[in-house]
Amino acid sequence: MAEFVTLETSDDHPGVGTIRLDRPPMNALNRQVQTELAAAAEEATVRDDIKAVVIYGGPKVLAAGADIKEMNDMTYAEMSKVAGRLQSALGSIADIPKPTVAAITGYALGGGLEVALGADRRIAGDNAKLGVPEILLGVIPGGGGTQRLARLVGPAKAKDMIFTGRFVGAEEALAIGLVDEVVAPDEVYNAALTWAGQFRNAASIALAAGKKSVDQGLGVDLATGLKIEEQLFAALFATEDRAVGMKSFIENGPGKAQFTGK
Repeated sequence: MAEFVTLETSDDHPGVGTIRLDRPPMNALNRQVQTELAAAAEEATVRDDIKAVVIYGGPKVLAAGADIKEMNDMTYAEMSKVAGRLQSALGSIADIPKPTVAAITGYALGGGLEVALGADRRIAGDNAKLGVPEILLGVIPGGGGTQRLARLVGPAKAKDMIFTGRFVGAEEALAIGLVDEVVAPDEVYNAALTWAGQFRNAASIALAAGKKSVDQGLGVDLATGLKIEEQLFAALFATEDRAVGMKSFIENGPGKAQFTGK
């Protein structure tokens, strides 16, 4: 049984799984939390009853970063052996081939923001504070922050955040594209559940293909990206959902298909 990270479902929101971080008081992301987070992401990937995923840290904080006490006495030789595992664990949300949304209440700092950066969408409370303050510890983000942040907000804004370590408020985060929606703090989780819930009856294989096409295409040139899209698009013609969707469209119009996920 996981101690600090759980994957929860509810009859009130069918098809939505919540990966919940719960290590009070600040959800510090020590090695155990990292391992449990990666395991929860893997479980969410393979469970057919989960069509979309919310990552949530509770009403007060998403996560305020890695466990610095755990890192304090580590040498270069020691960190070099585990840095890849840390990066993979904090980025494990990005590996889920389903729509994902981070519900950000309070602080999302350092590793906490890096976890959120792995989601497809980020919804924040209007009191949220986001940042990558690792420079104040004499290091840089090591959980994917330098790469995903720059791809999301552009290199200049990412460098400003990384160089200064400053906290970004919700409205600025929305303006620069760091988050996609700002709501009242007590509405964050419900807003995330609502967004995720719209995919419970969607064509899940096609959703995974769309996500893969965008994500892989961002790392290559346009011509290669178009080839990725071409292959993923054509492959969907081997699915039952494609046949169901097109038949339903012809007979009943758009938006009425009953997909099977096959």
